[in-house]
Amino acid sequence: MQEFIYRPNDNGTYAVVGYQGDEANVRIPDTYGGGIITIVGDKLFSGHTEIESVSIPDTVTDIGEFVFDGCVNLRSIDLPADLECLWGYTFVRCGIEEITLPDKLVTLPPFAFKDCKNLRKITCGKGLKKIYAWVFSGCDSFEELIKNEIVEVSERAFDTKELNT
Repeated sequence: MQEFIYRPNDNGTYAVVGYQGDEANVRIPDTYGGGIITIVGDKLFSGHTEIESVSIPDTVTDIGEFVFDGCVNLRSIDLPADLECLWGYTFVRCGIEEITLPDKLVTLPPFAFKDCKNLRKITCGKGLKKIYAWVFSGCDSFEELIKNEIVEVSERAFDTKELNT
C-alpha cells in the first residue's frame, strides 16, 4: 500500500507532504489533480525502515529536510533530473551507499548526508558549485567524491564534530 497526501502550491503545481505505506519500493507520482509534483515535503519518509528504493519524478525541483531520516534500508534512489534544491538533513541516518546527483543541483547543504554510515560514493552533477560544512559528518564509510574542479568543498565538509549551538 502506498498513499500520498498532497498540498497545492501557489503556481498550480503540487507538493507531496504526507506518506502512508509499507512497501519496499516506493514511486512518487508525477502528477496529482491535473498539476505536476514539484516539491517533496519535509520528513516525507522519515522512519520508514521498510523502504529499500525510491523513485522521484523528474518534475520535482525541491526536496525538503529530513525526507529520508532513518530509512536505514534505503539502498537505491532515483533523483529527479530537474532537482535544483536539497534542504539540510535530507538523507540523514539513511542506508544509501552510493548516489548520483543531478546536473541542475547547485549546492549540497549542511548535514545533507549526516550519519549515513553506509555511504561510500557520491558522483556530483555538472552544475554542482558548492559543498557546505558538515555535509558528510558521521559518514564513516565514505571513500569517493567524484566532482569537477569548479566545486568548492568546505574544509569542514567531512568534519564529524558536533556543531556547537
